[in-house]
Amino acid sequence: MGNSRIVGLILFVFGLVLAVGFAAWLMSGMMAHKLSASGAIFGGILALPVIAVLVGGGIYLYFKGRQEAAEFAEVQKEKEVLNMVITRGKVNISDVAIEMNVSVDQIKEWVYDLVGKGLFSGYVNWDDGILYSSEASKLKGEHKCPNCGAQLELAGKGIVKCPYCGTEIFLSK
Repeated sequence: MGNSRIVGLILFVFGLVLAVGFAAWLMSGMMAHKLSASGAIFGGILALPVIAVLVGGGIYLYFKGRQEAAEFAEVQKEKEVLNMVITRGKVNISDVAIEMNVSVDQIKEWVYDLVGKGLFSGYVNWDDGILYSSEASKLKGEHKCPNCGAQLELAGKGIVKCPYCGTEIFLSK
């Protein structure tokens, strides 16, 4: 993790060192009267694209690596929520939020993201603030809410919602 940041930093520093070294070489040639001003300008013009690619590529890779690291951290947090639900079977959302030092809304966003990725199968009662782990095969055969026993309604792709208590059941394939 972070390889592109390191490579980006190396390219950036190498590009700067190359630019300074090339400029010093051109200046020393001009000072020794072995190189004319027009020759130095021409050499600088020829070197500029190479230096620009190294410096620009280094900057791009560095910031891309930072973005990837942030995305990876987000995925790790989602994985942590998923592992809590799977291992405990039932978790209080506010407890998870406190334990992870995030908001309940962030937990909700992560749960929906996990459902969208097909990684979470279970149900949640947002009113009571409880996440339940459940096997999709058990829920697919039943048409009753695991929380209150009422008839369930399809609420979206992979989501079944109880019209009475508001429990949402997430089904994965």
